[in-house]
Amino acid sequence: MSDISFHDLSSLDATQRASLLKRAEADLSTFVEKVRPIIQAVKDEGDAALIRFARELDKADVAEGGLQVSEAEFDAAFDKVEKEVVESIGFGIDNIRRFHEEQKPETMWLKEVRPGAYAGDRYTPIASVALYVPRGKGAFPSVTMMTSVPAVIAGVPQIAIVTPATSDGSVDAATLVAARLAGVHTVYKCGGAHAVAAVAYGTETVKPALKIVGPGSPWVVAAKSVLSSAINTGLPAGPSEAIIFADDSVDGGLAALDLLIEAEHGPDSSAYLVTHSRKVAEAALAALPQHWSRMTEQRVEFSRAVLTGKRGGIVLTASLEDSYRFINDYAPEHLEILSKEPFAHLGHITEAAEILMGPHTPVTLANFVLGPNAVLPTSRWARTYGPLSVTDFVKRSSVGYVTSAAYPELAMHARRLARYEGFSSHENAVSEIRDRYLAG
Repeated sequence: MSDISFHDLSSLDATQRASLLKRAEADLSTFVEKVRPIIQAVKDEGDAALIRFARELDKADVAEGGLQVSEAEFDAAFDKVEKEVVESIGFGIDNIRRFHEEQKPETMWLKEVRPGAYAGDRYTPIASVALYVPRGKGAFPSVTMMTSVPAVIAGVPQIAIVTPATSDGSVDAATLVAARLAGVHTVYKCGGAHAVAAVAYGTETVKPALKIVGPGSPWVVAAKSVLSSAINTGLPAGPSEAIIFADDSVDGGLAALDLLIEAEHGPDSSAYLVTHSRKVAEAALAALPQHWSRMTEQRVEFSRAVLTGKRGGIVLTASLEDSYRFINDYAPEHLEILSKEPFAHLGHITEAAEILMGPHTPVTLANFVLGPNAVLPTSRWARTYGPLSVTDFVKRSSVGYVTSAAYPELAMHARRLARYEGFSSHENAVSEIRDRYLAG
């Protein structure tokens, strides 16, 4: 398998090493210029533009059936999806709900910072949120599950899913099943940059939203970038990426098996096996053909493009410490720690959005049914962002309450600081002027 990209980290210079960290959306300039006219058209023409772009870009006819999924379409979806799949969607939603319910913050808390002086936070749901569910390289009811459940738990009153339609103008049936089971009842048939524009500005059919979350292609990422002043675009979630870290306690064939999980999403994905063990690396190389023989042709094509390209393959390091350093530099969306003693490695890794421990915790489980959210920051944003959570669907307000007994001491210190910074109105508001009003 000499065509698989093999990177001996110790032999790479700084520039070559840095190139391994680049993702598909690293340079969005080309996409940004292409999405601008799409965005403007949606802003100017509304539904007409969405119908046109559905036909031209998504190869879907939504003119007759309308841009919004009907209740009849929701009902019919349950007849189209096998009962076993419906059961598994329900199982996954149950676990995702259990996990995210634990994240929900208290509605309000107050702490007495000084006798009679209270400060705290209050959490309220965002009024309207759009959930982006991609469709181009497959159907993703799992994304519907991951985005819908925390939004519903947070209590967002207006939740809508935007997702591309298929050629006949319908929406993937399992996506509709997942939406209804999660508690979301509004789905719009639009995707790509035009969907982001639709929820940013609103159209005759699509209600505008204050925030959009969910993963997408570079087209979606670029549209979010352009529209960031019109809508909160949430955590940066682009094409899939993963690092499979393996020490010498596991079989390289297992590492190769899991390396293909995120690589099969599409040719714009990123996937590396990182190991200091040449034995593991060579076993992984040897196992890949057998694993590919059990996959569908399209997924083989996608994963092969990743593992033979510039954003995937095998990274051989000189030591465990070098492996840790590369992982932290890369800051992956998904990280598997394949080891019989995974917790021995955990303390050395600080930069990863999702860390899955041990040989019984493949990315597959986390993507569908384990419970933690699988909408994760990509392109090294794991250094400052975490996974999608209930807190992404609420906003925080500070709350303060000062009693008459506590006021004089706080006012004295605030008055001094206001005077030092030269804010006379600040100073006057906590001076004897206020005392006279309070006394009256």
